[in-house]
Amino acid sequence: MTRPFFALLLALGLAACGDDAPAPKATPTPAAQTLSPVISSKSAKQAFGAERTGSNQAPAPYGSYSRGCAAGNVQLAETGPTWQAMRLSRNRNWGQPETIDFIEDLSRFAATQPGWNGLYIGDISQPRGGPMLTGHASHQVGLDADVWLRPTDRMNLSVTERENISSTSMQRAKGAYTNSGWTRAHHEILKRAASDPRVARIFIFPGAKVQMCKDATGDRSWLRKIRPWYGHHYHFHVRLSCPKGASGCVNQDPPPAGDGCADAQAWVNNILNPPPPNPNAPKPKPKRELTLGDLPAQCASVLSAL
Repeated sequence: MTRPFFALLLALGLAACGDDAPAPKATPTPAAQTLSPVISSKSAKQAFGAERTGSNQAPAPYGSYSRGCAAGNVQLAETGPTWQAMRLSRNRNWGQPETIDFIEDLSRFAATQPGWNGLYIGDISQPRGGPMLTGHASHQVGLDADVWLRPTDRMNLSVTERENISSTSMQRAKGAYTNSGWTRAHHEILKRAASDPRVARIFIFPGAKVQMCKDATGDRSWLRKIRPWYGHHYHFHVRLSCPKGASGCVNQDPPPAGDGCADAQAWVNNILNPPPPNPNAPKPKPKRELTLGDLPAQCASVLSAL
């Protein structure tokens, strides 16, 4: 979908209202209410995946982490004093200003840890957020970021190296335990991230959460934000809360009360002793591809903006 075509839709009054429209208070208004049926049915990932730059708008996340878009995303510099953005060909080193600030702050702390000179940063978001052409279901509002678990021994990786090197897996026994690559530095970096008030939660493989529960001393409140999840043994996934005043942004429900260590241990127990399959369990339904009509109304103006 080209930007001139969206400009025409705006002129015809078919596209979403502009930036000065009041943002929704809870669930965003679907774009289908303001887009024509033909445009509403267009693939959202194709439309947002085609954008190469952020929108010239005030920063604002619209919708939820898995069904939204982002106005005014800014680009994380490819290389900074204490970070390097990886897989540059994906053009996913874009995020809301709070996300970029968080990454830079955390990378400076990481550079103080033994064996680390900063952070290697994986996917953040596309230039205008939205569903990605490949991979993640989330990362749509510029408030998610993947941080590699590979220690940053070098901060002068070439573009080619960033495309070809891999992060390092930290799991053992299919994620039930950490392996010998896991260090106290990993613990401290994750603790620092989880202690940041901007962070809503962090996803990492179950064995890592259990190990952090064993090693944590003193205040354990930060552990609540560390959530066990499938995969996530090459990187950890940070999710920031909606910024203050971002009324068009929908937060995820808070994590359950407590440190979450018993829950993580239950994940590990199920890895080590999988429960028998339930023959009566319904077969999972294939997920339908999101269309522009599934996204908040503001996402049409994000696409059409310069």
